[in-house]
Amino acid sequence: MNNYHSGHWAEFLARSLFRLKGYRIVAANYITGKGTHAGEVDFVARKGKTLVFVEVKKRSTLENAAYALSEKQKLRIRNGAEAFLKKHPQYSSYDIRFDAVLVKLPFSLLHLKNAF
Repeated sequence: MNNYHSGHWAEFLARSLFRLKGYRIVAANYITGKGTHAGEVDFVARKGKTLVFVEVKKRSTLENAAYALSEKQKLRIRNGAEAFLKKHPQYSSYDIRFDAVLVKLPFSLLHLKNAF
């Protein structure tokens, strides 16, 4: 399996983990578009009145995955969250959280709430 396919597999597993925890996926691979200086959020989930922007990191170990989230990526995801909220005002009253899911294939996942 190449990196492209294993990355999609990791994102699928992460979304499945969130569903099992009672979250509803409201967007996957959300791309904010040109000119926003944001980019892509791996997925957005909600549970109750909380909206969660999630970054999935797949590496050879969970420790390596934990160190793979750079400050530049965190800023991009925050900007992506702002763009998402502007486009979807129905979520304006929700609490916002930024999580990460660390993945070591085939089936090691670690969900970090409030990762950044």
